[in-house]
Amino acid sequence: MTREPVEVGEPASKNAFGTFGGVFTPSILTILGVIMYMRSGFVTGQAGIWAAVLILLLSTSITFLTSLSISAISTNTRVKGGGAYFLISRSLGPEFGGAIGLTLFLAQALSVPFFILGFVEALMVSFPGLAEWFVPIGMATAAVLFVVTHVGASWAIKAQYVILGTLVLSVVALLGGAIAHFEVATFQANWSPAYRESGINFWVVFAIFFPAVTGIMAGVNMSGDLREPSRSIPSGTLAAVAVGGLIYLAQIVLTGGAQSRDRLVDAPYGSLLEQALFGFDFLIVAGVFAATISSALGSLMGAPRVLQALARDNIFPALKPFAFGTLKGDEPRRGLWLTFGLTLGVLWLAGGGGDALNAVAAVLSMFFLVTYGMTNMAAFLESFSGNPSFRPRFRFFHWSTGLAGAAGCFTVAFLIDAVAAVGAVLVTLVTFFYVRRQALTTSFGDARRGFTYNRVRTNLIKLAGQTPHPKNWRPTTLVLSGNPMSRQTLSAYASWLAGRRGIVTLAEIIVGRFEHLAQTRREALDRLQRYIDDNGVNAFPEVIVSESLDDGMSHLIQCHSIGPIKPNLLILGWSRQGRAASFNTLLRMAGDLGVSQVIVNDRGLPKGQNRRIDIWWRGERNGSLMLILAYLLTANWAWNQARIRILRISSPDENPDKSRRDLLELASAARISVTTLIVEPLATVQLTIKTHSSDASVVLLGFQTPSAEDDEAFQARYDALLEALPTTLLIWSNGEADLLA
Repeated sequence: MTREPVEVGEPASKNAFGTFGGVFTPSILTILGVIMYMRSGFVTGQAGIWAAVLILLLSTSITFLTSLSISAISTNTRVKGGGAYFLISRSLGPEFGGAIGLTLFLAQALSVPFFILGFVEALMVSFPGLAEWFVPIGMATAAVLFVVTHVGASWAIKAQYVILGTLVLSVVALLGGAIAHFEVATFQANWSPAYRESGINFWVVFAIFFPAVTGIMAGVNMSGDLREPSRSIPSGTLAAVAVGGLIYLAQIVLTGGAQSRDRLVDAPYGSLLEQALFGFDFLIVAGVFAATISSALGSLMGAPRVLQALARDNIFPALKPFAFGTLKGDEPRRGLWLTFGLTLGVLWLAGGGGDALNAVAAVLSMFFLVTYGMTNMAAFLESFSGNPSFRPRFRFFHWSTGLAGAAGCFTVAFLIDAVAAVGAVLVTLVTFFYVRRQALTTSFGDARRGFTYNRVRTNLIKLAGQTPHPKNWRPTTLVLSGNPMSRQTLSAYASWLAGRRGIVTLAEIIVGRFEHLAQTRREALDRLQRYIDDNGVNAFPEVIVSESLDDGMSHLIQCHSIGPIKPNLLILGWSRQGRAASFNTLLRMAGDLGVSQVIVNDRGLPKGQNRRIDIWWRGERNGSLMLILAYLLTANWAWNQARIRILRISSPDENPDKSRRDLLELASAARISVTTLIVEPLATVQLTIKTHSSDASVVLLGFQTPSAEDDEAFQARYDALLEALPTTLLIWSNGEADLLA
């Protein structure tokens, strides 16, 4: 069963917000949110001014590098709804897209109760008498925000303009008051770290602060509602990062010189009220209310849009109901209801108090670090692979910034909490492999193919400059399979002999003129690919059209290659009567081209579990390849319990004991477990081999390519030899495969 992205229909009209309203405003309101009012002082008090500035620089560096990656990807493709999920899935593919899409949705959904908790905590500090109503007030706040968002994004955006004005006045009162109360002695006292509580260290404080800079996703997640997303996302996001970083820097430095360490740690919000410019503490109160409410509003708008985009790609069939939007504005109402339900659940479980806010902040940090890391990795892969389609209009991105951003995100995640980071990575990997196991045909034109292509190209060039050595011999197999449905034994042995250590190509030759058979060729190629997919064969299909079978075989063997990787093993079925001359001409040509050969005399696939491989040894040239191929057979699960026997017919002038020792030494040097047997010759070679190997699972015999004068005799001789044997592999080696190398 395969699945394609679903088409849910275009809405009658869509939102079309600009840079300021659609990206900058929701981003800056989320950045200058609950952390600035409720936890920034705590960070400064615990870490000291210089370490707090370092935390800010590290956090802002990560979001800045991520913003560069977002800007590059968003200017390289047509951006639709889904924000960061859309960008990642179109770069790294549906597997990573699905994993990160769920993570991003949960991060955005969890942000809603996080900001509401900050709002209610600030309300409790401002109005202590309301403390016992903590949870009901949180629930009521969530309900009001849900109603505003349910009306539509346009109303929410308009409300944010009012909130932004309030926030600007609040920041002026906050920073102005800090300047008025600034003292050099206080600044010096707060300069160095002095962690006041057990279990608190630099990375714990970093985890508490990091959600302050995650607001860039609030604007990115509005991608489907922007008039020009490729223009608005880069400029709006980078502007929000810059403005937010400067304001936080000013707050850390100024409040660090305006309040004692005890007040910063114990009353981070209360200390801001105390130092408000001109005593206008109501502006601080209004600011924290506006910031937390607007941040919750932005996340409440963003989370359902991520879920809607994920559902529309149909990666998780269970999410399909969330793909639909309203006819007017394409609002994701169903996702909004789910986000609202999750918000109420988290508020109920969290209860109240600073511990709840800190705990949710730490979880949020991990979610966002994983999302940011994958965003940077997506941009890195697009650029580093040299993908010709990666031509972003944003010129300030380089693959090194994407790599640095990804490394920074994952490093910081592990430093904050190694167990949680491993858990986050494992959840991502589990989701990744779940999506991969689904029969997805979804293709987003992602960067993985370009990255893989670039690595393959580089390695092929390196391989071409390296001298082959027998110890590195691997089967690059060309199988003249024809229609494999009628020759399943041939393709099965080809796959087994490759042993996941080589490359197999199933080839079919169609006789006729290409201009008459182009469609037939396409159908044959599709049939080969279906056979490969349906039977789990690790192989590539190839079909050529030639005016004669002999010419087709000749062209195929000569020309089939990928740079230095050329066929070194030809597998074909035993010749039918009447084709000896043509068949043997092919063998001689393959030999002249240095291609070893395996001729399969098909007596069916082996039955049962107790399998045995019989090798009839007549010399090291063919014998080495026979033993290597027998070993490769046992590397497959269907053959891993099979026994390998080496049999040799004794001759009057040979010492049987010495012959047996020679075979054992050869097997020992080759590090292959075998049983050796020296057999007495019977009336004929045919009878001897039949007597000892008629019950084998498969028999391996060497052969020498006949001369043109010996074609018919060769055919008759081996027809008689193979008559009473099970499936037999006749092997001729070009000498490249050497057991003792």
